[in-house]
Amino acid sequence: MMRKPTTIPAGQFKAKCLALLDEVAATGRPIVVTKRGKAVARLVPIDGAGPTPLLGSVVREGDIVSPLDEAWGFDCRRKSRWPRPGWRAGSMAILATA
Repeated sequence: MMRKPTTIPAGQFKAKCLALLDEVAATGRPIVVTKRGKAVARLVPIDGAGPTPLLGSVVREGDIVSPLDEAWGFDCRRKSRWPRPGWRAGSMAILATA
């Protein structure tokens, strides 16, 4: 059942917008905004609005911290492209592996 809406002029709506949004959310009563006596907009509460609970939305995937037992495509013996031209000496550290 739709409640009878409150009518408010656009200028008053502009001045009290945030308070009116809270009122509609709390009471569920719609507000009709008018310009020169003619309805131009309706502010209504959203059905079923609210935060979505996270309980049950995360699936445990096992150990995500331990090292992988498989190769993942990185070769530490590949020649590095660093330092790039234009870098100042000492602006970054380069770790070299034998």
